[in-house]
Amino acid sequence: MNLLSNSSIRKITVKPLTLTLVIASLLTLSALGLFATRSLAADAAKPAATTKPALTVSLVQPRSSMLGIKLSANGSVAAWQEASVGAEANGLRVAELHAQIGDRVTRGQLLASFAAESVQADVALARAAVAEAQANALDAAANADRARAVQGSGAISAQQVNQYLTQDLTGKARVESAKAQLDSQLLRLKNTQLLAPDSGIISARMATVGSVVGAGSEMFRLIRQGRLEWRGEVTSAELGRITPGTQVLLTAPGGAQVKGKVRNLAPTVDAATRNGLVYVDLLGATPGVAASFKPGMYARGEFELGSSGGLTLPQTAVVVRDGFSYVARVGADNRVAQVKVQTGRVVGDEIEITSGVKPEDKLVASGGSFLSDGDLVKVVNSAPAPVKPAQAASK
Repeated sequence: MNLLSNSSIRKITVKPLTLTLVIASLLTLSALGLFATRSLAADAAKPAATTKPALTVSLVQPRSSMLGIKLSANGSVAAWQEASVGAEANGLRVAELHAQIGDRVTRGQLLASFAAESVQADVALARAAVAEAQANALDAAANADRARAVQGSGAISAQQVNQYLTQDLTGKARVESAKAQLDSQLLRLKNTQLLAPDSGIISARMATVGSVVGAGSEMFRLIRQGRLEWRGEVTSAELGRITPGTQVLLTAPGGAQVKGKVRNLAPTVDAATRNGLVYVDLLGATPGVAASFKPGMYARGEFELGSSGGLTLPQTAVVVRDGFSYVARVGADNRVAQVKVQTGRVVGDEIEITSGVKPEDKLVASGGSFLSDGDLVKVVNSAPAPVKPAQAASK
């Protein structure tokens, strides 16, 4: 009755091993739970990590400046006055040309020479005619003197006396006529040399050596005194803002600039375009300027119409996105807010802000294109850099 079966003995032997395994598992789980608890406690004990700034920036504030008011217009460059130089002698052959296109000439300078042989022969003939007329006049004067001496004595009739007196007067008149003919031929001889009527620049040459020209034929075209003018086209509404004496800055297509001054305004406005012309004298038209500004050239001009105040910022503080202008305003917590602004006149590296900001706003001086709304920034210099007062701007 005390005897046990083999199966019972196996059951009794296995039970302590199973219990051992269960105890070991419980101990492992307890150790893991304690480790996890300690890790959570350690993490909770660590200080919270701070957010890293997106960019290091300096700040600038809008400042009040005096900006120039400018009116832009386009127009063409033309000669102030252009002289037509032509031949005065008729039927003479061009012997030599002494000026080329682009030459700067002075008043009285020789431009062209004509063949003068035929004219010199006519002058010699006229001189001979004068000498003949003077001899005939002396003979007639002597006869008149003798007739006066015997007048009333009956030696000659009164009719003969009148004839001698008339011949005396006729002889003197023929002398004057011969002298006039001589003067005409001398003038033709003088006209065999074509002289510049004024100082200036040769802009065109139509004459050729060997050609026979008629009186009045144009041979050269001359820009008088080398003076150029700009004829700006402005609308009828803008024409009233411009007065004679207004300063203008002209810019050539190549980028060269020269100052000008309004001489006068057109008395009428074109009925088709409703634009009026403003005539501007180019100041200091030196040869270097003349190389950049030429008649017929299209140029841009800016009329200086005074100045007015406005808020300005460095152009680096303004970011253009999708056709709109933005600035990055920094709050007290150093967080960025993108603000849309309206811009106006530009002078140098400064730009006018017409709306969107206030003088007390603190804005990112540069690098705003790398920032978005809510970004944290690190400020290294909150004082605005000194900026020179603006002197001119465009509108």
